[in-house]
Amino acid sequence: MNIKLLITGLVSFLPYGTTWSAEDYLAPRTEWSQPDLQGVWNFSSDIPLQRPSQYDEREYLTETEIAEIQSRRTAIDEFSDAAIPNGGVNEAYNDFWVETAGIGDVVRTSILVYPPNGRLPPFAEGALIVQGRLAPDIEGERPVRVITGGIGDDGPEDRALSERCIMGFNAGPPITPSLYNNNLQIVQNRDHVVIMTEMVHDARIVALDGRPALNEDIGLWSGDSRGYWDGGTLVVETRNFNGMTQSFGPAGTSDNKFLTERLTRISEDTIEYEFAVEDKQAYTDRITGVIPLTKVARLHQDYL
Repeated sequence: MNIKLLITGLVSFLPYGTTWSAEDYLAPRTEWSQPDLQGVWNFSSDIPLQRPSQYDEREYLTETEIAEIQSRRTAIDEFSDAAIPNGGVNEAYNDFWVETAGIGDVVRTSILVYPPNGRLPPFAEGALIVQGRLAPDIEGERPVRVITGGIGDDGPEDRALSERCIMGFNAGPPITPSLYNNNLQIVQNRDHVVIMTEMVHDARIVALDGRPALNEDIGLWSGDSRGYWDGGTLVVETRNFNGMTQSFGPAGTSDNKFLTERLTRISEDTIEYEFAVEDKQAYTDRITGVIPLTKVARLHQDYL
């Protein structure tokens, strides 16, 4: 199978210039008359999490800016393709290989849409701030809440959560794009939705049957999720995180984190995924972001 053909086919599913909105689209329904979100979806993106300062509060790029970004992306890929035979793999880690290019054009100036400047809000007074990194290790004490890196090598408890395969570094919740494994699968029945991320294969079960939340003394790595349908949108509310992870980015301990996710199928191949994180012990304001999820499962029938 031609791998480059496969990835080219993936990118071609959505036309360039897609702006992730389709007010007239009617999503297919399951046998329980619920919007059908099932399938394997990709959330790769080269949109920055935080908005570069030159855009101020502007949420979308202009057509000229989009064309310039696409031209630069094409030039980088063409250079790397030419360098592969003589230069080896070190020159090959561009968007083609590391899965950071989103499907369709880059149209947003940032993933974060609130605060209005598209930047993380100030840290709350007294918030725990720890910035993990791949190398070298950082100074710190157990428990290690960072996703990447570690504080030493005296035992597995000194390593980051992703190294121990406890929490994936893009799986969240909420999900956030990373260098690779940016895929998730959604499975539905009448009373539950399962969201399984490729990274660490975490399967989050979202109850839709109105059952009460867990006792607040019970904490879970991915929290306790309850969902409901708001028209064509699946709303998932998650609380009861165990305090052993960071709330979002480098801040907090997740003890008081409250997460709201909204999944709306806006076209045959696209779900708009919106998340909002609230944790007054980590940040002074809520954090809201928007990421497109693009359906990829039908690649199998086109390219096998």
